[in-house]
Amino acid sequence: MAGFPDFKRISFSTIKDRPQFHWPGSKRLACYLALNLEHFIYGEGGVDLDRTSPSPNLRSYLWREYGNRVGVWRLLDLFDELEFPLGVIANTAIYDHAPQIMAAHRARGDEVIGHGITNSKPLASMDEAEERALFQEVTERLTEEEGGPPQGWLSPYLAPSERTPDLLAEFGYSYILDFGMVDDQPFWCETAPIHKNKTEQLLCLPYPIELNDQPAMVFRRDGPDEFFASAIVQFDEMLRATEKYSQVFVVSLHSFIVGQPYRLKHLRRLLEHIKSHEADIWITKPGDIAAYYRGLSDD
Repeated sequence: MAGFPDFKRISFSTIKDRPQFHWPGSKRLACYLALNLEHFIYGEGGVDLDRTSPSPNLRSYLWREYGNRVGVWRLLDLFDELEFPLGVIANTAIYDHAPQIMAAHRARGDEVIGHGITNSKPLASMDEAEERALFQEVTERLTEEEGGPPQGWLSPYLAPSERTPDLLAEFGYSYILDFGMVDDQPFWCETAPIHKNKTEQLLCLPYPIELNDQPAMVFRRDGPDEFFASAIVQFDEMLRATEKYSQVFVVSLHSFIVGQPYRLKHLRRLLEHIKSHEADIWITKPGDIAAYYRGLSDD
């Protein structure tokens, strides 16, 4: 029915009607893992994790901080053991609060993806000047620390503003994960003209809301065996479906959740299952997926 509001940034498209393509090596399934590293301003912001708590909400603050002090280091041991690359979605506050974490990921060659300064305040609550200043600060800090400009972005709490895609294009980002729950292939997002008479397109990469440990294990209360068993089923079904079309398999993790020891063995099971199919899939980082797909579009 005409007249309803619609999300104008992305065009409707069915996966069965799109042109066929392959990933490198004629593979049809790309795979990446996203690890979220977050820091919160003490006493400000932050969603309650399992119950409503009054400020300063030490329960949620310290629960998350476990990920920085302990959880991420357990995960790094596992990812090193299995030689698994990562897309690291990081608040820039981590550079000041726990610089050892970012140094460890840099040494591994992981990709660092912009995720704001802190998760205490979503972009959707900011005015344009505040959001623009945030992008200026985050982009400069990531460029300085990592030796090159960031390519990817995920808004804190998956809560961008209406102008976020335009600012991403303006600041030179290549891809966004915020809209990725809508598809299993990369797709394009329209942004405002940066130059006269020119409209830019920002690439959107798949990013899960289902295979995401925070909503699944904290809010829906899935057990780690259930969550990672579901991830294995998803992987197997997507690999089978590559007979029809290429796709991206992705799981989103948070260091304070999967970094708990009793969850690690279930994550290990998933990683070993993925690695057992390495000859048939492309295990990579999201920035490499974005660059390769853009190259296909330029051909």
